[in-house]
Amino acid sequence: MKRVIIISILIVLFWFVTVKAQDSGFGIGIILGDPTGLSFKLWTTYTTAVDAAVAWSFRDHDARDHDARIHLHADYIIHNFELIKLDFNKLPIYYGIGGRIKFVEWDDHHSRIGVRIPLGLNFIPARVPLDFFVEIVPLLDLAPEVEFDFNGGIGFRYFFK
Repeated sequence: MKRVIIISILIVLFWFVTVKAQDSGFGIGIILGDPTGLSFKLWTTYTTAVDAAVAWSFRDHDARDHDARIHLHADYIIHNFELIKLDFNKLPIYYGIGGRIKFVEWDDHHSRIGVRIPLGLNFIPARVPLDFFVEIVPLLDLAPEVEFDFNGGIGFRYFFK
């Protein structure tokens, strides 16, 4: 059942990306931290984007499970370009809201579904199609029980325009 859910989510994500990538910038790269994996970003307007990851989480609250868990998230984020101004490059602060699913292999009852509130800093060089980011993400897991936690990471993405 978990494989069907994961495959379905990936098909929808890649379909959405291929349909929209021709009209606006789409980036793919790496995020390191919790989670660690592939990072995607699709600009929807000059200040808004959809940010997602297909990754692994190596941290769990249950001492019985120390293996990597599949972590999927997607966020709607808003960039503020006015707070930090640079001469040529851009350094927006971003914030938003999204969701995550974290699958624990050994027991479906310990898989987590929650709400993410990403807060980050995004460095966008003027002359290369890259961005670099650092973020901290308060989490509110809603299932299987309500629990507050944090994610965080650093990463980069290459953009196709």
